[in-house]
Amino acid sequence: MCAKPRKQTGHDKNLLRHFFSALGPGLITGAADDDPSGIATYTIAGAQLGTSLLWTALLTWPLMGCVQFICARIGMVTGLGLGAALKKKIPRWMLVLAALALFGANSINIGADLFGMADAGEMLSGFNSHLLIILFGIAIAFWTVRCTYDQIAAILKWLALCLFAYVVTAFVVKPHWATIVRDTFVPTWPKNHATWQNLVAIFGTTISPYLFFWQSSQEVETEKTMGRRIVVQRRNATRRELIDRKLDVGT
Repeated sequence: MCAKPRKQTGHDKNLLRHFFSALGPGLITGAADDDPSGIATYTIAGAQLGTSLLWTALLTWPLMGCVQFICARIGMVTGLGLGAALKKKIPRWMLVLAALALFGANSINIGADLFGMADAGEMLSGFNSHLLIILFGIAIAFWTVRCTYDQIAAILKWLALCLFAYVVTAFVVKPHWATIVRDTFVPTWPKNHATWQNLVAIFGTTISPYLFFWQSSQEVETEKTMGRRIVVQRRNATRRELIDRKLDVGT
């Protein structure tokens, strides 16, 4: 099967425009990792241990980036989502077990996200959080069904700009920068049960299985929006497309 023809972009004419046009599935998947349950985990870890676990970012970022790019490449080259691609390579019973585990993990994660959103909404508005959980769930389900993939992807892509709030906050709170640098580059061995709990929670919430299924599925959906509706049309990727996806995932 020949590789798909290279898509025409503004790469040679405008590097900045090409950079922003390359952003998509990888950026959205990475931004999705900063969900309410993840924010709550990092907040609790920071409240209990300060900045002593900042060094974990040096481990989680490359691990998540590498696996995320592999999943993106699977979607781009096979033209299938991660689940469909695995179906062709592993026994059915293994795939069923993996799907059940993913379903359970996703259900718990969605529940934690809804609780986090509802609690934040209650603090801001005064409405009962239990009512807000129901409202948020209905609203998300409605717009997921109502909107097209292009619309959802565009909204999520722009919402990723909200992550710059972390950068602004880092300067507003005026931290002790010498301590920040030390805790980032000098790992400290956990000394008690609470530290180990937070360490496991950070790794668990940062490297979530659903992100990898989501990444490969987004690659397929992106191809479909280009008119490649059948698998044979989506197979393989050009070198430029793979480089663009590395840029996307790295961002």
